Amino acid sequence: MWYHQRQRHQENPAAPSEALLFFTCVYFVYRMSIQNLNTFDPFADAIKGADYDVQDGLVHIRIQQRNGRKTLTTVQGLSAEYDLKKIVRACKKEFACNGTVIEHPEYGEVLQLQGDQRENICQWLTKSGLAKPEQLKVHGF
Repeated sequence: MWYHQRQRHQENPAAPSEALLFFTCVYFVYRMSIQNLNTFDPFADAIKGADYDVQDGLVHIRIQQRNGRKTLTTVQGLSAEYDLKKIVRACKKEFACNGTVIEHPEYGEVLQLQGDQRENICQWLTKSGLAKPEQLKVHGF
């Protein structure tokens, strides 16, 4: 120990030294950083999958050109927890269009609506609480 530390230790033996305080702080910060790594798992949403309202965090709304001026609007990414046939039924009444649920080999179940319903479906999904506006991803033209 240095002279001034020894003198301070002799005056108040219960007081910790500066070196001990420094190493205690470093150890505490080290433990906190290890604990922070344990509390956050960046791949937790990928593992849980259907536990969330939306599969990959986004609802993809696309438009497909059919023949001439005819178009299809597809909605992909809604959770499997929802009954997609009931959602299509409600959308058909709301937008006055026809629609169906198709099974896509890559994307799973996808909603198909006739016509360009991109804006309508975005507003309806946020109004009904099925998706948040930041979860909607609109593709096309």
